[in-house]
Order: sequence, then structure tokens, then C-alpha cells
Amino acid sequence: MPQHTFTAVVQDKPGVLVRAATLFSRRGYNIESLAVAPTGRPGRSRMTIVAHVEERAIGQLSQQLAKLVNVVEVLEPAPR
Repeated sequence: MPQHTFTAVVQDKPGVLVRAATLFSRRGYNIESLAVAPTGRPGRSRMTIVAHVEERAIGQLSQQLAKLVNVVEVLEPAPR
């Protein structure tokens, strides 16, 4: 499986990180790297998740990530 990077802007609320990680693990995808850092806007953080994901599942995972509570925006993964 190829490696893909997912980026999301999230609200600084408890549980956001756990919900995002659970989304990937429930679907059987192992997260290789996960980083969260504050943005220039108060109350917002950028979450970057790197995982080996099948090509056919990229769009679906992005949409499901966008539907999570406290996720403001999901940036589409760059093609490799």
C-alpha cells in the first residue's frame, strides 16, 4: 500500500486526536506518523496523519475525517 498524508484543521478540543486515530484503526490502516501543532489562528490546530492507505480508500477516508466532530477542514492529500 502506498503512503499518503492527510492534513486537517481542527478545533482545540479534547478527544479530537483520539477520534481521528480511531477512524484509521477501525478501517485497518496503521498510522505511520501523527503530528498536531497550533496554527496562527487561536483555538485551531493542524493535524497531519501519514498512513499506508489503498488508493481506492483515500477519498472515503478524507470525507469521513471531515465529518468528525471538531474537524474544521480537511486538505486533500497530494498525489504521489
